[in-house]
Amino acid sequence: MIAPLARTEAAPETKTETELALESVWRVVVLNDPVNLMSYVVLVFKRVFGFDDARARRHMMEVHEQGRSVVWSGARENAEAYVYTLQEWHLSAIVERDETH
Repeated sequence: MIAPLARTEAAPETKTETELALESVWRVVVLNDPVNLMSYVVLVFKRVFGFDDARARRHMMEVHEQGRSVVWSGARENAEAYVYTLQEWHLSAIVERDETH
């Protein structure tokens, strides 16, 4: 006699802390520095992010007056790529998790 197959149930899908961290929203933050001219920062924002002049100037003034500006948010890998690019342009930039999402 053949024994019936045991019924198996799939375990509920659990995500690791790393997977959750990668799925969350991340910010690219440009920090104020005493080195770069305001016009240069505007130029970099226009080239790297494709901002129009008004938006680039608004973010530059935010950096100048508040010490920081969130210039982009999205997937962590993209955020890290933007930070790397901004650092190549000699801007101070960091990646931080967007806690509002």
